[in-house]
Amino acid sequence: MTDTLPLEADVAGNDSFERLLERLNRQSITPGKHFDAYGDVPWDDPDFAVDPTDPRWELGEEHPLGATEWYRSQPQDVRALIGLQSVAGAMKVGLQFESVLKRGLLEYAFKLPNGSPEFRYAYHEVIEETQHSLMFQEFVNRTGFDVPGMPGPIGVITREVVKLGRRFPELFFVFVLGGEDPIDHVQRQALRRGDSHPLLERIMRIHVTEEARHLSFGRHYLKNRVPELSGFKRFRIAIAAPVILGVMAQLMMRPSPWLIREHHIPRSVLREAYRDNPTQRQQVRDSLRKVRNLLDGLGLIPAPARLLWRALGIWDSDSVVRPA
Repeated sequence: MTDTLPLEADVAGNDSFERLLERLNRQSITPGKHFDAYGDVPWDDPDFAVDPTDPRWELGEEHPLGATEWYRSQPQDVRALIGLQSVAGAMKVGLQFESVLKRGLLEYAFKLPNGSPEFRYAYHEVIEETQHSLMFQEFVNRTGFDVPGMPGPIGVITREVVKLGRRFPELFFVFVLGGEDPIDHVQRQALRRGDSHPLLERIMRIHVTEEARHLSFGRHYLKNRVPELSGFKRFRIAIAAPVILGVMAQLMMRPSPWLIREHHIPRSVLREAYRDNPTQRQQVRDSLRKVRNLLDGLGLIPAPARLLWRALGIWDSDSVVRPA
């Protein structure tokens, strides 16, 4: 696999939505651009073994928790364990998010007409997300940790999100981008640093390669469909989007309650690392930059909604500012 990270331009370009679908469908069956969870990850290679004391699992100083004095004062094996469990927790949340995504895509595809290229692409994406879930769960299994994943209340809410795939697909794809963009941002940063465990690096590289297509589809779907929406539906997206994106970014970029309990991480440390950390708050805003600017460019962040984005801490001064 090439070391070059896939860019959205690789699959999007300036094509029409129909031509984009043709390219995405073709790339979804092109060797080297689609992968198998077990055929393309050397799980049993000794170099890929999961050792919880391996220093490569340790959180670096670029990580909000890894930069705290509390974390750096822990013994080396504890630092590695926290890092590995942090990755395992993120993988479990990721596969649960992808479960919602797959079910919503199937709802979306259910009503598509015969001959629709969107139907074929939706099923390609379901297949790819299934392979990702297999990778993530296999990684969790090999750590030996009983990782719980999403908090219970969020799991209940996601059942309603699935229904949006058929009832309100434009809002559903805002949810999709809210989950995919932050993790894609984090993984690309990790791959550019080049200091990850080889098993984690392999999984991330496969994931970002295929997610480039998924993100491209979601963005171009919204560009194609939002201009045709009624004013009421546009208003619903304007109000719901910042809440969805704020919740999803925090879910993807903060430690799970399970990890906090496992290591008795003090609340003061969590405040230092996250709530009171301007660098981490900027990382959250950066992870949402693409979807934020997309929505703003589509006129979905009017002045009243912008206040909500600011209140949730996910507006940024580099965002496209439209007239009030």
